[in-house]
Amino acid sequence: MGKLIRHLMRQGAEPHEAAEAAQAAFVEAYATWRKIEHPGPWLRRVAFRLLLRQPIREVLPGELPDTASPHCPVRNVEIRQEEERVLAALSELSPTQRRVMAWHLDKYRTKEIAEELDISQEAVRKNLERARKQLKQSLGTAEGGEQ
Repeated sequence: MGKLIRHLMRQGAEPHEAAEAAQAAFVEAYATWRKIEHPGPWLRRVAFRLLLRQPIREVLPGELPDTASPHCPVRNVEIRQEEERVLAALSELSPTQRRVMAWHLDKYRTKEIAEELDISQEAVRKNLERARKQLKQSLGTAEGGEQ
């Protein structure tokens, strides 16, 4: 669950939105488990689709989403300061670059990413190249940059 939540957060979701979409994806997986050949990619695709379908909710500053259960999945995703910087830098990427990078950070190969996102391998490579360049600039790790 934590990996799926992080995957969605890398694509721009807030923690509570990511947790909600991840939970809904696991519910769908439970209902069709016998038909799922590759659970990891399947969950990522379904969770992203569910994330896009969520109604837009305005969360006021300082207002926390309802986390009545002590086992709320959001609590399982601890975000360190460095990860917050990375998530902020990822949010500056184009939507396609964010999606490609999220799959890449989850250790999927170029061919797998291309298949899952229904784009060419060349498009995956180009988006990764551009995303890396922009992330290096945003995070201050480009040549001559400060870290």
